[in-house]
Amino acid sequence: MSNYIFYDFETSSSNKFFGQIIQIGAVLTNDNLQELDRFDARCRLNPGIIPEAMALIVNKSSPKMLKNSNLSHYQMVRQFVEKLNHWGKATYIGFNSIEFDEEFLRSTLFQTLEYPYITSTNGNKRGDLLSLARSANFYYPNTLKNSLNAKGNAVYKLDQMAPLNGIDHGDAHSAIGDVAATIGIAKIIANKAPNVWKASLLTTDKNQTLDLIKREILFCTNEYFYGKSRPFVQTFVCQHPNYQWPLCFDLKHDPSIYLKMSIQDLTVAMKKQPKFIRTVRHNKHPILMNSSYSEKFDEYKTIGVAKLIERAKIIKDNDQFAEKILTIKRLEAEEKEQFKSQEDLLSEESIYTKFTSAEDNKIMPEFHKTDWDKRLSVLSKFKDERLQYFGKKLLYIEKPEILDKSEYDLIHKDTAKKLLSTNNEKWNTIPRTYSEIDTLRAKFEKDEQPEKLVILDEINAYVEELEKLYSSV
Repeated sequence: MSNYIFYDFETSSSNKFFGQIIQIGAVLTNDNLQELDRFDARCRLNPGIIPEAMALIVNKSSPKMLKNSNLSHYQMVRQFVEKLNHWGKATYIGFNSIEFDEEFLRSTLFQTLEYPYITSTNGNKRGDLLSLARSANFYYPNTLKNSLNAKGNAVYKLDQMAPLNGIDHGDAHSAIGDVAATIGIAKIIANKAPNVWKASLLTTDKNQTLDLIKREILFCTNEYFYGKSRPFVQTFVCQHPNYQWPLCFDLKHDPSIYLKMSIQDLTVAMKKQPKFIRTVRHNKHPILMNSSYSEKFDEYKTIGVAKLIERAKIIKDNDQFAEKILTIKRLEAEEKEQFKSQEDLLSEESIYTKFTSAEDNKIMPEFHKTDWDKRLSVLSKFKDERLQYFGKKLLYIEKPEILDKSEYDLIHKDTAKKLLSTNNEKWNTIPRTYSEIDTLRAKFEKDEQPEKLVILDEINAYVEELEKLYSSV
């Protein structure tokens, strides 16, 4: 059976392209969720990174910690990658990791000259405990205890869930503390909702998930929106012509209404609510349950399993209907492309617009293994200009003396220009952080939270130091 790597990051901001991981926590477990090894590290902020004040308050990272850590960001990432390579093949799991932590990891690896997709290639798989926790409670109510928000909906925040479920979370919002809480939640699900846990293990690989969706006559899923999980019993129709996501038919609808529609009428019908064609993002760890669970849901129970199977077979036997759906989705994608913003993306944002070549991927390890004074020559081997740019930024941060003065000055002036900008930039700037600090100060004074005011003053002093440094450029 596969080992698991549970992981979590604390970051300088929520911006995956221009923020920075400042703390990494990861625990290797066996398939019984017993700890085998762990990784816990914190690093300094890179030059050119202005932290969001609220992010530092949430993850309890003072400016002193950020300045005095013994590791640079690059050193921490290198140690983490080496640890992951040592641990070998595993299933990577976090809490809301697919939407946040993993995206941060991919961007970080891309910008530090590492192959970005380590969690989903070379036999590795990935899962997300947030969606799994919602599914567990949906199919087996009260698997997990949750607090309720003002609207009466269950709250799925780790720092609230952990203590309610008897999990020690005294180190909440530290990376390793959140990892420990995530493992605790996983153990509860595995014990109290074993069918959901087992089902989740079948969809940690996107290719296996796609095969399962195509193979089953019908299956149950749940989607989470407006604060609640909602059931859907579906059957596969076709894959999206551009994104390759499975497009499935919601079997609470009578397919005979739609099968003989023209493409024009079908296009209109597909824009109406409730949708009869739904997208299952097979690469984002959907939880697929046996069709027998349809009897738990009123909308489908009244139809009955036999009728649902009959409807599913009608859909699967109608290739012409699938072709119409494909045509409609293709036209939608073409129209969307026409109106797509023509704004040029910066290198940091381009990870999904152009994949690095196999040839350049082979050069990446050489950069990390070579002595620093020879790394410029390694950078020249990259055909992808983005990788050369990232490599020079790494030299600017780690070994600035290696760069020619003209190269150093170019990066240094560009960094200063970005940080001091008064425009609404994609990245965090010094003026924006001052504004955030002022807003938070008013809030904390009103809420009588003097301890947070002290931290704000420390952050403000830290940003003033950076302003003084870069204003002199």
